[in-house]
Amino acid sequence: MKAPEHCELCNRVVDLTFHHLIPRKVHRRAHFQKRYDREQLNSGIWVCRLCHRGLHRLYDEMTLAREFSTLERIRADEAIARHIAWCAKQKARRH
Repeated sequence: MKAPEHCELCNRVVDLTFHHLIPRKVHRRAHFQKRYDREQLNSGIWVCRLCHRGLHRLYDEMTLAREFSTLERIRADEAIARHIAWCAKQKARRH
């Protein structure tokens, strides 16, 4: 899948990274192996580094995997929404 032009969270046009909705660190755990197929485990969103870093600073991998496995759930979280709003105000730079 080709990356979009803008971050799927803050909408800035910057270099993007791929965020697995279910972090790779937990893919081998039985809970996730039983409930998700390979395609679901490898699904994700394209986000800027600021948004990506913020997601992983706010929540550990297990919490991200269990509570924030969809874009809708990520956007609905108050702490993440505050971080995304801050990111959206930052100057966009491409490298």
